[in-house]
Amino acid sequence: MNLPKIATQDEWLAARTELLAREKELTRQRDALNTQRRNLPMVEVEKDYVLDGPDGPVQLIDLFDGLRQLIVYHFMFDPSWDEGCPSCTAGTDELSAGFVEHLRARDTAYAMVSRAPLAKLLRWKAERGWDLPWYSSYGTDFNHDFGVTIDESVTPARYNYRSRAEFEAMGSDFFDCEQPFEMPGRSCFLRVDDRVFHTYSQYARGLESTGGSYYFLDLTALGRQESWEKPEGRSERAHAARPDFTS
Repeated sequence: MNLPKIATQDEWLAARTELLAREKELTRQRDALNTQRRNLPMVEVEKDYVLDGPDGPVQLIDLFDGLRQLIVYHFMFDPSWDEGCPSCTAGTDELSAGFVEHLRARDTAYAMVSRAPLAKLLRWKAERGWDLPWYSSYGTDFNHDFGVTIDESVTPARYNYRSRAEFEAMGSDFFDCEQPFEMPGRSCFLRVDDRVFHTYSQYARGLESTGGSYYFLDLTALGRQESWEKPEGRSERAHAARPDFTS
């Protein structure tokens, strides 16, 4: 196990104070980035998507439930699967009972959309004990148009705003697996009267905030415990003078 070095309280406080300055700068950068995100242009959604919901067919505007904004989580659930994506499931498991109500207090609705038939979604929802709006896009272009169903027979290969050629240039064979295949994403929409506008979508590590446990783990000494985040040069042993440190 990779552990931090042992320090005195004064040494720790000095290092922590130095890090705080960088954290404050990151907070300011994040605020500026959020402002830039809010200033993105928007595109009107002109296609008439008809999704399948628990009460029957619904249009995209119905997912707003009368509110001004809508956040859609593109939950990975292939039509052939009997269970939802483990990662999407884990993130959704972490959402608290009051999550949707907190968003609604800011005039924002939340819904999940997947390509699997509604019956499978409702069964998985019941099994997990979730109380979240979930709709099926089965038989529609919704997933393809918002970049979460990869099928080159329908649309050019593209995920997270990168084409097949760009992935290959990075040495990735991402698109070489059997198609179609599902990927996760999150899209934001704005309702202006009876018109719906697409304002933002994010994919890949942009989805880490789902559930939030990764961000909590980032605060800890061991972090997410992924190989890519291991601090360079950190010793496998915390301190040579403390061989019993882990006992």
